[in-house]
Amino acid sequence: MKQAKQWQPVKLGEALIVLLLMLVIMGTGVIKFGLSPQTPVMLVIALVILWARVRGADWEKIHGGIIDGIKTGIIPIFIFILIGALISVWIQAGIIPSMMVVGFHLISAKWFVPSVFLVCAIIGSSIGSAFTIISTVGIALFGMGATMGMNPALVAGAIISGAIFGDKTSPLSDSTNLASAVAEADLFSHIRNLMWSTIPAFLVSLVIYAVIGTGAASDNGMSKIATTVNTLQTHFTISWWAALPLVIMVVCAVMKVPAIATLFLNIGVAIVMIFVEQPKTSLSGLATTIESGFVSKTGNASVDALLSRGGVSSMMGTVSLIILTLSLGGLLMKFDLIQTAMTPLVNHLTKSGSLVTAAILGGIGVNIFVGEQYLSVILPGKAFKQAFNQRGLANLALSRVLEDGGTVINYLIPWGVAGAFAANTLGVSTLAYLPFCFFSLLSPIFSIISGFTGIGLKRQAPAAATNATTAVTPEASGR
Repeated sequence: MKQAKQWQPVKLGEALIVLLLMLVIMGTGVIKFGLSPQTPVMLVIALVILWARVRGADWEKIHGGIIDGIKTGIIPIFIFILIGALISVWIQAGIIPSMMVVGFHLISAKWFVPSVFLVCAIIGSSIGSAFTIISTVGIALFGMGATMGMNPALVAGAIISGAIFGDKTSPLSDSTNLASAVAEADLFSHIRNLMWSTIPAFLVSLVIYAVIGTGAASDNGMSKIATTVNTLQTHFTISWWAALPLVIMVVCAVMKVPAIATLFLNIGVAIVMIFVEQPKTSLSGLATTIESGFVSKTGNASVDALLSRGGVSSMMGTVSLIILTLSLGGLLMKFDLIQTAMTPLVNHLTKSGSLVTAAILGGIGVNIFVGEQYLSVILPGKAFKQAFNQRGLANLALSRVLEDGGTVINYLIPWGVAGAFAANTLGVSTLAYLPFCFFSLLSPIFSIISGFTGIGLKRQAPAAATNATTAVTPEASGR
């Protein structure tokens, strides 16, 4: 009987070759040929499995890696399904149309783009969920921008940038809590320390949006606003009552109600509003809306295109990509490919600036290779924790880097969970809005500047640094 081949530790060169080949396949497929991310990711998964089998991995280990990867995404997958249902009932109940009408009256068309950035940032800080902002307020603002004839990619970039700022600075954000937990830093101290890179990135982004977005609305677009408002008021129930679900969402966030419960509550409230406002609505018709999305039939082609969206089925593309990317991430972790590639780099870094830069690039790299936001925080956090302590840098320095290189970058990756969600929800491809997502692009830059200049870079007391050098291990630093 032939003896099974024993699994041998992965060497650095081998890991780099596999990762580089993965990057070439995904980058070429999505960027050069314009493919949906699912196909290149599936091809990469097949490549990793083939490589693992050639090296002697059994199917039990391969299946275990896939299962371990998917486990981490079960709750986000369920949340995305609920968001699809939420979008459809919010449109039918007149909630999103009401936000559009109010927005047309309150927001200046001349300063629309910077206003979008500010509104999403403010509400996002209250709610702590970029996904929720993009899929609710973001859709309304995007519809307004489209009506005004603005560049959809620019408006999408402003929406996403503001949502990310809110997510990053809110104590209610799961990604912000994760970064502080992985680095073993106090949550509120972590948020305060984030300001050294977040405020400059926010202000510069606001200035850029003000410069390139001022007067962006075309004359023809402005003439459409009155027509659009009239169409919305004629075919949807527009009232201040529609603000109730938003208020409930903010209250739930402050009370730390879990996202699943919050979404179910909001869906329930919207359904009640539908039956109150449209008593002739049938259960079968409502079920179809929840499952397949709302179909607008106003007769206005622009409005119908904007408001025919949502539904559970609309999220299936994103859900399939999440499952694939999580499977890939599980395989890469199971076979130590990313850990093998990162460890030698960490061990050779001696200066604070180069260490901060490497940690940020590590987060960006995990986003590129895996496409999963949480892993882009967890893996670099584990890999760099000991090195930061040995160089006398505080845990707060690491937690900020994990946000600036991990959390905010996932929205810029076409096969990333956040990037795919934003693109699917707003109907603008990731590569189209990427150049306009200034907050995500600037955050790591200001973090690197902080690393080299020392401005805002938190350090440990000498005694703490000495103790950390001898006491901290990578295994102990994880969440």
